Amino acid sequence: MPTPTPAPEQRPQPTHADYRRWRQYLADEKAEAGIYRALAERREGEEREILLGLAEAEGRHEAHWKGLLGEQLGRPRPASLRSQLLGFLARHFGSVFVLAMAQRAESRSPYSADPFATPAMAADERIHEEVVRGLAVRGRTRLSGSFRAAVFGANDGLVSNLSLVTGMAASGVSSHVVLLSGVAGLLAGALSMGAGEYISVRSQRELLSASLPTQITLTAAPALDLNQNELVLVYKARGMSQAAAEHRAAERLGYFTCDCDPSLSLQPEKANNADEHEAIGSAWQASVSSFCFFASGAIVPILPFIFGMVGVPALVLAAVLVGLVLLGTGAIVGLLAGASPLWRATRQLLIGFGAAAVTYVLGWIFGAAVG
Repeated sequence: MPTPTPAPEQRPQPTHADYRRWRQYLADEKAEAGIYRALAERREGEEREILLGLAEAEGRHEAHWKGLLGEQLGRPRPASLRSQLLGFLARHFGSVFVLAMAQRAESRSPYSADPFATPAMAADERIHEEVVRGLAVRGRTRLSGSFRAAVFGANDGLVSNLSLVTGMAASGVSSHVVLLSGVAGLLAGALSMGAGEYISVRSQRELLSASLPTQITLTAAPALDLNQNELVLVYKARGMSQAAAEHRAAERLGYFTCDCDPSLSLQPEKANNADEHEAIGSAWQASVSSFCFFASGAIVPILPFIFGMVGVPALVLAAVLVGLVLLGTGAIVGLLAGASPLWRATRQLLIGFGAAAVTYVLGWIFGAAVG
């Protein structure tokens, strides 16, 4: 349980360090309110109202620190670099990345441990994290299908072709052969990824479509007997209770002229899993994304060889380039997940270089054995 915030009379006398901290809090609260207002300008309806509500809450926190500072307000301080970056992204892009980063920022609020912050302010920050998480999940859902294919394709291209290039180079073959192997790996891998992703997503969408209710009940219903018919079984198989299934069957047979239970619609069955289809993405979109991103990743390890470098220098430069891209893709995944980008980037780097190191050793052993 967090320690309760002391009442005003129990708080320690503020120090110069406290005043400096409050000024920073004040600057960050102003910046965060501006971020939410900037995001609200790019939204409409309910999402806009939610974001403006968050901005209003940050304004209350801002007023709290202003009141505590009083005559010690001093000159305005700049917001933290994180808040400034978020503000820039919100004003110019307004993407899901901003919401994901804002979610992480809200989760790291220091108010629960600050004796001068009220319990309501600490609770606000915890709730804000969940509000922003809910807003961000919509963007994550839209991205998840194609983004998954893109990230997977790029990283697979980077790691597999770096492993191929290092393995071939360690075996002692010429740089020309290493380059040809890298190009062949790029083309074969990109085509395989594109075809595999198309089949995977297409199959998954077909499985979902096969699970959708059909309209056969509308054509078969008139010939059925309410007391002895399988229509009730149809609705029970779709998850309804016995009473609800009987009610729906009676509606279909025309025994009710109105829908007494709002949950049992008189409208024909409709596809109710559009969200699942949206999360998976289209097969062609996923396939093209996989092909392009695998190729874009696989070309990185062979760039030094394409530009005429040979031997160990080319291999070292290839590893450096791949490492930088792995760090970048890992950080992006971390940001979108609202988690630490540093840990995700490091994980990507260790996995990629680990695979390359194994193939390098195997290539060296193979080359020594053949030689």
